[in-house]
Amino acid sequence: MKHLIIIATLLVSVFMAAQTNYEKGMQKAFQLWGSNQTTEAVNLFERIAKAEPDNWLPLYYAAQINIVSSFDEKDEEKLSAQLKKAQNLINDATAISKDNPEILVLQALLHTAWVAYDGATYGMTLSGKVVELYVKAAQIAPENPRVVFSKAEWDMGGARYFGQDTTPFCKDVERSLELFANFKPETPFHPNWGKERAEQILKSCKQ
Repeated sequence: MKHLIIIATLLVSVFMAAQTNYEKGMQKAFQLWGSNQTTEAVNLFERIAKAEPDNWLPLYYAAQINIVSSFDEKDEEKLSAQLKKAQNLINDATAISKDNPEILVLQALLHTAWVAYDGATYGMTLSGKVVELYVKAAQIAPENPRVVFSKAEWDMGGARYFGQDTTPFCKDVERSLELFANFKPETPFHPNWGKERAEQILKSCKQ
């Protein structure tokens, strides 16, 4: 038994040593994000991006953290700073990976953050852009679960805003969950989020 423990420890040590600095850095950044150390996570993703100039993923996640945290921000000055930073990161990611459906969804979410903050001010100017982004993403990757779900959630939000029934979009949420079940990210670090949120929305559909 003791020998087995030693062998197992050695194997883990070898595996850790075999990891690249990129892999270690990305794992650390996700850990920071998971423990709600968002500033530290963003900073680390940005440092990784500088070391990996041909990789759009660290830029994507740095932008995503800024966007996600902005949905709870009430101070317009702070919101503007966060989303401006996120936009610059998205621009850099797009320069590396054009017509990337994951980045298109992220861009749509950035616009959605502005609409969520002040629909009367930003809804008229940004709603059309959000729809265009989802249409383009769906043309490129119709089987991507985040594309299907994010568009459905946007459509639901619009329906609620105008006092319309959200039920017609529940079928799209259900379809996204079918796609999530079969989705395999290209690497462990490629986007794989959205399933839990889709499950929550579908529950509210059935209530």
